[in-house]
Order: sequence, then structure tokens, then C-alpha cells
Amino acid sequence: MSSISNPSPQPGKIAPGQPLHCVAPARVNLLGEHTDYTGGLVLPMAIPFTTHAIISSRPDNLYSFTSELFPDTLALDRDDRSPSRSIWADYPVGVLRQLQLRGIAPPAFDLHLSGNVPFGAGLSSSASVEVATAMALLAFTGASLSIEDIALLSQRAENNYVHSPCGIMDQFVITAAKAGHALLLNTRDLTYEHLPMNKGALAETQIVVCNSMVKHSVATGEYRVRRRELEEGQAVLRSTFPNVRDLGDASLDQLNQCQHQMSHEAFIRCRHVVTENARVRSARESMFSGDPTSLGQLMLQAHISYRDDFAASCEEVDFLVDTAINLPGCFGARLTGGGFGGCTVNLVERNHSEAFATALKAAYQQHLNIAAETYLCDAVDGAWLRNAPLPSTRAPQERA
Repeated sequence: MSSISNPSPQPGKIAPGQPLHCVAPARVNLLGEHTDYTGGLVLPMAIPFTTHAIISSRPDNLYSFTSELFPDTLALDRDDRSPSRSIWADYPVGVLRQLQLRGIAPPAFDLHLSGNVPFGAGLSSSASVEVATAMALLAFTGASLSIEDIALLSQRAENNYVHSPCGIMDQFVITAAKAGHALLLNTRDLTYEHLPMNKGALAETQIVVCNSMVKHSVATGEYRVRRRELEEGQAVLRSTFPNVRDLGDASLDQLNQCQHQMSHEAFIRCRHVVTENARVRSARESMFSGDPTSLGQLMLQAHISYRDDFAASCEEVDFLVDTAINLPGCFGARLTGGGFGGCTVNLVERNHSEAFATALKAAYQQHLNIAAETYLCDAVDGAWLRNAPLPSTRAPQERA
């Protein structure tokens, strides 16, 4: 089990002017959508948007939370155990609560958050904040936890304190990512493998993320509906096949045998998850072969399944995908993230990526009169500790 140790100064002894500094990336998911809360497989990678957590000692008995992105601040007594407040600070406070439940009690601190991860784009700004906070607080306190535990406590902060029913994928890849690789994660047992993005012809590609700039209001409610439908189908599979623990174990043949025992909606939602797990397994072979053509086809198939079986796409995103796959140099495209808007992820020949991004944005602007944002991304490392001066928070990969 991999772990992150504490190379920081002694807890509570950080010198003035030299605060402890943790950096956590964002992530984009290549394949494996809505599989991470049903024991399935996911294939995300970390990308070079970042959250910065700067922590320093204070002389009183308070925990202080500030951010350059939000005007309001929060100061809590160290003994405070109040519930969430529905503000931005719930995310770092939720992490603090999880550490306290483990018996880890940081000295009084000022925690300041900054960064450039776009909000609401499906690139996991919340998990980036959670992991950056967790690592900063652990190092500040003089404690260490495994990669698995850091990811799990960050997820629990969001589930139990923010009350958002996210899976484990985002927090895990932001903690465990490796530069030049995507991360194949089994969300049931948290075993993982780094898959090369830099092998064979795949080394000559780049990920282009396109932010549709839309997020439809149905997203939160429909997300919960989809989860209920998956749980309905999963329960039928378990009762029919006792060896099936969850959809991560189920085959398409088993699902087809149970079709008439569940609603149509439950069946097609489960079909998306079962076939998505199969696509992630096939992607592993494509990546070790360095084959962008087959990987791109899997991405496109995933979008079709996400659109038709999971019913979580929208007009704007479908236009971006349909346009992308007809542009020079594009191997595949799909919706990424929770659905109903957000970003597409595109696998593009590196020598076409700039022109691809420009053409995709122009077509989107002309057809829907929306100014999209595009980001040229390579896979980066997961969260790390540093004590260098705070860098610029402008995303260098953004293309105007």
C-alpha cells in the first residue's frame, strides 16, 4: 500500500513567511463514467489545473479558512463540531472533520486556498480542494496516511459533510496519478494500475478538453435518479445471481437474462455500466499497445452509451462530439464527468491539437453562439507538497 509521508517542519512549528504548501491537480476521465459507485472500473488522468492549499500556524485556538476565489471567510474554534453551512468552506472543513474522527487533531491554523480549476466543468474542483486540504493538514500535524486512506477520507468529507453522493474516482486519481499515465482503478477494492499515455503512436497524441460552458439545471436531481435506477437493477442481479456483488461483477449476458425483472430505465442504465466496464478493460489493451485508433473508438462508443443508455448528455455536448470526430487528427471524443453539460474529452494527434481546438470552438460558436473554452492537457502527477513561492494560477494550457 503506497503512502505519502510527512517531509514538512514539525507540527505547529512552521516558520513565519514559510507556510507549508500543497498542490493538487484536477482530473479528466477518459473512460468509466458512473461506474465508480457500483464496484466498476474507471480510467481517469490528472491534468495541470491546480488547487493550492497554504497552511500556517496561528497563536490562538482557531481554525481559519480563506480563499482567493470566494470573499467570505470562516473561523472555527478547535472544539467546534457544527454541521455544514452550504458554503465553499464545507469542503475543507469536511476534510478536517474526517481527520478528527481518526484522532488527528491539527494545531490552530490558517488555511488559504487558491487555484484555477474551472467550477462546474466536470474536472473535479471539489476533489482537488479536498485532497490538497487533506495533505496539507496531515503534513502540518505531522501525520501520514496511505494514498488509499487520503482518497477515502476526502470522499467521505464530500459524502458525509457536504452531502454530495460522489464516488471514489476523483479523489483517488488526484492523490495517486502518475505523469504520462492514466490510472486504471478498480473502485471496489481500490487496486490500481498506471497505464501509459506515452507508448507507441499514443505518445504522439494529446488530450484536448473542451468546456461546453453549460450545465443544465436537471443535473443534480437526475444524477440521483440514475443512481436509484442502477441500484434497482443491481438488486435484481444480486437476487438472481448470488455471486454478483455489484455491477462490477455482472456480465452483459447476466443482465440480459434479468431484463424483464426490472424497469426499462434500470435495464439500460445498467447496460451502460456493464458495457462501460468492458470498454475500460479493452482500453488497457489499447494503451499498452500504444494504439490511439482503438482507444478513440472506445471513447466514441462510450459517448454513445452515455447519451443513449444513460441519457446524461445534452444538445450542446452532442454537437461538440459530433463535430470533433470529423475534424483532422481526432481519434475519439466523449462527454466526461457527471453529465448534462460540462466538458468533452478528445484524443487528438499532437500536431493537430492547436488547430483542432480552434476549429471546434469556432464551429460551436457559429452553431450555438456559445464561446467554449479548450485546454490542451498532458497527464501529470498527483498531489504533492512544496514550499516554493505560490505560482501563477492561470492555466497555461488554456487556449483563448
